[in-house]
Parts: sequence; C-alpha cells; structure tokens
Amino acid sequence: MHRQTSCYRERLRVPARWWIQWTLMVASFWVAMIVSVPEAFAWGITTILLLLLTALLHSYGSAKIVVTNEWLHAGRARIQRRYLGPTQVLDAPNMRSIAGPEANARAYLLLRPYVRTGVRIPIEDPNDPTPYWLGSSRRPALLAAALNTDASDNTDPDRP
Repeated sequence: MHRQTSCYRERLRVPARWWIQWTLMVASFWVAMIVSVPEAFAWGITTILLLLLTALLHSYGSAKIVVTNEWLHAGRARIQRRYLGPTQVLDAPNMRSIAGPEANARAYLLLRPYVRTGVRIPIEDPNDPTPYWLGSSRRPALLAAALNTDASDNTDPDRP
C-alpha cells in the first residue's frame, strides 16, 4: 500500500472583509445593547454573539479541495480520480452561467459566493448519476492541471 501524496490543496477561507463586516455588526449590536440593558448583560450577549460568529465563519471557510494520487476531496465529498473527465477551467462569467441558468440539479456543488472562478469536472462513472462537480477555486488553472495530470504520473512505486 503506498502513501497518498497531495498534488494540490486549497482552503476556501472567507475573505477578511467578511470578518470585518460581521465584527462591525456585532459592535453595532453592542452599542445598542449597552444603552438599553445592564452593562454585564450587554457584554455577555455580545461575547456569545462574537463566539457564534467566529464559529460560523470558521466553519463556512473551512471547506478544502485536496487532490491526491487517487482521490479528489471537495468539501465533505470525495471521488476516485479514475472517474473524472477532463477538468474545465471557468472564469467568472462562465462560472455564474453554469452555476445558474445552465445548472444541472444532479451536479455536486462546492460553491462559495466570495470566489468567482472555479472548475467543472465531468463524472465518467456509469453508476453515478452525478453529471459533474462544480467547485469554486481561487486557482482554477492549478487545480485543473493537478486533476488533468495522469494520477499514475504522481505515484512513486519506490515510496513506502
């Protein structure tokens, strides 16, 4: 059994702008609370909101795309690379079109609204009704290159 080596990795983190905007929203909430309820209560509620916000943004931004010798992991889903067709790089207009009017309801989607580019990966498994995977990526050309490279090229038989 050989070790799985990573050919490509990407984490779809939320942008700093989202952290700033949501933190300012919580600060605005604190200002409204501090004048209307006891100070300790306002601080307590604000702290709880800030913790919930941090957990939410961290969780939403923790989606990963990992390509190994044999597998593609996208978010919580994974598929063997032998079932993947040629990956298509999508710019923002094409991504918007394929995710919107041209979308197939059976497709697997890993989309983030703050990442406008991505890839479309056809599924060539006759037992899988999913026609393609559509995923956001900040570096779609690198992801496509990793997926379009023959997986056997990345396998070192001398490696334990």
